[in-house]
Amino acid sequence: MKHLGTQTLETERLLLRRFTLEDAQAMYDNWASDEEVTKYLMWPAHESVETSRAVLAEWVADYEKPNCYQWAIVPKTFGQPIGSIAVVNQDDRVCKAHIGYCIGKNWWHRGYASEALTAVMGYLFEQVGMLRLESRHDPRNPNSGAVMRKCGMRFEGTLRQSDWNNQGICDACWYAALGEEWENRDSAAEN
Repeated sequence: MKHLGTQTLETERLLLRRFTLEDAQAMYDNWASDEEVTKYLMWPAHESVETSRAVLAEWVADYEKPNCYQWAIVPKTFGQPIGSIAVVNQDDRVCKAHIGYCIGKNWWHRGYASEALTAVMGYLFEQVGMLRLESRHDPRNPNSGAVMRKCGMRFEGTLRQSDWNNQGICDACWYAALGEEWENRDSAAEN
């Protein structure tokens, strides 16, 4: 495995790039201040743009670390961030990363989250050399699981009362993909 840090990734509709401090207002306006967006997340909705600015200051400083993977999700037609996707936990001993993502509700159900997740998975498997990528969601938020399945992650099980979010203690539905599955996904789709 070779950590390469947050590199700019481009898809058909998206630019995935590093955040800057200038993104604070867009972060606040487009997703971070919305309690509906943060309902099943582990951080509260931002109360002010200053909160968004403080979070971004930490993220920008973390870009100095080669194992920092934190992207702004920017639709090319919109030009400003509508969400984020990041490695929120990793274990280099087993070449594993846990991915979290969040997108503003004005952009839900348009395929942006799955497009971003697919790009990040490709980068982490093909360039960084991760062997396992995983994610989880509260079962009361099934759309997040649909994104994971669409990107080739397999459901591995539900851990009862094993997690917490802004709703309190909750179950966690776990999904994962392995590097070898990623390499063989095109041939598996043909069969």
